[in-house]
Amino acid sequence: MHSEFTPPARYQGYGGVVHGGILATLMDEIMAHSLWQRGIAAVTAKMSLRYREPVPVGERLLIYGRTTEERRKHATTEGWLTTATGAKLVEATATFFKLPPKS
Repeated sequence: MHSEFTPPARYQGYGGVVHGGILATLMDEIMAHSLWQRGIAAVTAKMSLRYREPVPVGERLLIYGRTTEERRKHATTEGWLTTATGAKLVEATATFFKLPPKS
């Protein structure tokens, strides 16, 4: 799963740098979508992020997520965010609770 995003200045937490909460939301969403595209409905149980570099506002970002393991009740994922040139800025892992199918 992948997406791209250019964060506007209103998402900065500190002069010219994207707020970490915005980045956490992007990571959570891309990892959740990696499950949804496989037909798995799930909610976040645990998420861990590593901010490797400050992420600038106004620059095109590439966001990636994939499912790494699926069990009966849980699934694990990983995600990462890069610059358009491929420099990795954020890394994330998450565990999701799988939801029962709707009847």
